[in-house]
Amino acid sequence: MGLFSDLFRFREAGQAPNESNVQEFGTPQRSLFTSSKVLTLNHDIDITDENGKVMYRAKTKFPSLHDKTDIFDDRGKQVSHFESKIMTLHARHFVTMADGTSFEISNELLHLVKDIINIEGLGWQIRGNIIGLNFQLYDASENVIAVISQKALSLHDKYAIDIYRVEYEPIVVTILVVLQHMIRDRENAASVSSDSD
Repeated sequence: MGLFSDLFRFREAGQAPNESNVQEFGTPQRSLFTSSKVLTLNHDIDITDENGKVMYRAKTKFPSLHDKTDIFDDRGKQVSHFESKIMTLHARHFVTMADGTSFEISNELLHLVKDIINIEGLGWQIRGNIIGLNFQLYDASENVIAVISQKALSLHDKYAIDIYRVEYEPIVVTILVVLQHMIRDRENAASVSSDSD
């Protein structure tokens, strides 16, 4: 197991699961992949299976101050809706699933290398490695639900997600899309800050 495989765990559809993930968490029950164009005003995201079939589609209302986003399955049925709360010290998104389940996703402050993102209402947590662009989603009992990895240096903002608890797939997909929005917002804020220096 090489350092590259351990640090950067992203893989394309059709490739075998990352060997570090398999060693640490086992073989995933299902894997999904996302790709969105970075240099566009809207932030629509397609989530595909291993064969490139679109399984979910996220559509963000534009323009939208609150980042209002709806996620639909491959039959066009709404899976979830989320929007952000502005004017807070850290990123906070409010999520409502189609079955009525609701929760909030908020990013903890003052984590320099590792990200900790709390999913209030579910008791779940995302723990991430900003350098390697890898994130793990845990339930309240510390069991891994999914592993998310982002491709570095891509014009299409690509993610791979290995799901270990398929019964939670709609929630996991929603959390993945929210995470992409949070990372994009952070990158935009950093870009604005560096431009003003």
